Amino acid sequence: MKIIIINNIKNIAFISLIAMFFSCKNDANQVRDFLADKNLPIGEARDISHVYKDSGKVTSKLKAPILHDFSNRDKHPYNEFPKGVKIITYEKGGKDSTVITGNYALSYSKTNVSEIKGNVVVYNYANKRKLETNQLFWDQKEKYFFTEDGFRVTSTQDTINGFGFESKQDLSKWIMKDITGEIKINKENL
Repeated sequence: MKIIIINNIKNIAFISLIAMFFSCKNDANQVRDFLADKNLPIGEARDISHVYKDSGKVTSKLKAPILHDFSNRDKHPYNEFPKGVKIITYEKGGKDSTVITGNYALSYSKTNVSEIKGNVVVYNYANKRKLETNQLFWDQKEKYFFTEDGFRVTSTQDTINGFGFESKQDLSKWIMKDITGEIKINKENL
């Protein structure tokens, strides 16, 4: 009698377990909507290293300790780098690289604009020019930097401080606003 009762309990438990598995039905859209409602990322990656290529040539590399993927947002999907980011861009066939670092970054996929915050440093090895600021916006499509925050640009000859800066990605052809500092120029260039 005990064996029949134990077998019946096992069968009931087994049938209940199978019913639970088949009754749970979540499709990917429901999970994505749930995560978006709770403001949670759809994915997380650690110690990432990503290489971007165009026509087989490396155009940039990205390294970050943590990436949060919020691509489940309908209007403004983005990636968050809460522990900082390092981006190396390559121009002219792998030469003249520019390195961008910051403590925090957001990258919006629809607009291709990134916001980098906290101890932002941009260094161009070709012209040995360095930009330092607390907040920088980077238009990746146009290869353009801009900020309305305080900044410092240093080169081998000059140090310029100001509020408001725009330039090409290689720190050339810049517009500086509200500036102070020492600039050495040739009389021939005037």
